[in-house]
Amino acid sequence: MNPDNFQNIISFIRQTFKTPEGFIPLHEPRFYGNEKKYLEECIDSTFVSSVGKFVDRFEEMITEFTGTSKAVVCVNGTNALHLALLLSDVKPGDEVITQPLTFIATANAISYCSANPVFVDVDRDTLGMSPRKLEEWLEENVEMKETEAKVEVKAENSKPQSPPWGDLGGLQPFNKSTGRRIAACVPMHTFGHPCRIDEIVHICNRYNIKVVEDAAESLGSYYKNQHTGTIADIGVLSFNGNKTITTGGGGMLLFKNKELGEYAKHLTTQAKVPHRWEFRHDHIGYNYRMPNINAALGCAQMEQLPKFLKAKRELAKKYDAFFSTLTSTFVTEPSHSTSNYWLNAILLNNKEERDQFLEQTNNAGVMTRSVWELMNRLPMFQDAQCGDISNAEWIADRLVNIPSSAII
Repeated sequence: MNPDNFQNIISFIRQTFKTPEGFIPLHEPRFYGNEKKYLEECIDSTFVSSVGKFVDRFEEMITEFTGTSKAVVCVNGTNALHLALLLSDVKPGDEVITQPLTFIATANAISYCSANPVFVDVDRDTLGMSPRKLEEWLEENVEMKETEAKVEVKAENSKPQSPPWGDLGGLQPFNKSTGRRIAACVPMHTFGHPCRIDEIVHICNRYNIKVVEDAAESLGSYYKNQHTGTIADIGVLSFNGNKTITTGGGGMLLFKNKELGEYAKHLTTQAKVPHRWEFRHDHIGYNYRMPNINAALGCAQMEQLPKFLKAKRELAKKYDAFFSTLTSTFVTEPSHSTSNYWLNAILLNNKEERDQFLEQTNNAGVMTRSVWELMNRLPMFQDAQCGDISNAEWIADRLVNIPSSAII
């Protein structure tokens, strides 16, 4: 691309955001509704920690919006991913398949379980895990072995000590080269663009691999008319400060199985057995509860979500029309999908052009950024097993995120 076009892009972005001078961030939150009102109400009630009406209301609003059976709020999306993997029976020494093109939280959550990530390539059109590459890797690397079921014995009226499905035993997938069990798969809906999640779930079901749907970036995105995060057994959302809606920091677990969701809620509250004054706990629990004050912010943001989604689609439409006249490519929603266009992205012609674009735009006060460093290139995961990831490498050399805040 001619460097003059970089200036044209900068000018277009400034014109679009009505910011002729000054800094334009990549994605900033919008507070135009009841945020201050609900925060004051929360403070006046003195219930600012993990108990309060806004926590329950926020979970109910997400349940209704996504169409899931049960939503459980957490203090952040990474905690939610960690718990989702634990609920998927990921144990120390197991392997979890994910994609190299993802935010570090995905791989970190796997490490929290003392498990080992395996990286499978993405598709260029979705930026998410490729079902074809997943199936090829499994066919080449997996052997199924018979394992014995473990029967749980629990006291009457006690909380379950493991997920409702328990350890079912039977045929389990093992990696031929490492000998480790492959317990789960974590595909991600990158930048809000849905991956081919139904195909991934179908493939994993054949291999007895549980799927955790990383929908952290895709609140308001749909795949074949079903909200992302509700297609696998467990999904995860994020409400970090730069997401479509924010609670400052926060996450949410989405469950098909309501009983499993109730169990997750118990674990997030330190597995405390309800009692008026006694402190009794029946499991190793986690302090993953979202404070009521954050949930108050979330409730106000959810009221505005349809407005945000509409504005972001309008922005994406403007970008698409503008970049259609240039040699760079604007990343649009894949087929059978409705994307929330959380972070808009363009694909430049090569890495050298990408770096020139990043330097010029950021020097001009227009924030842009390259995609995350591929997980297998990080020192913590450089020894992880990795298939052919040529698509992820191609994208990493070319993709740049551009300003994506809702314009209201």
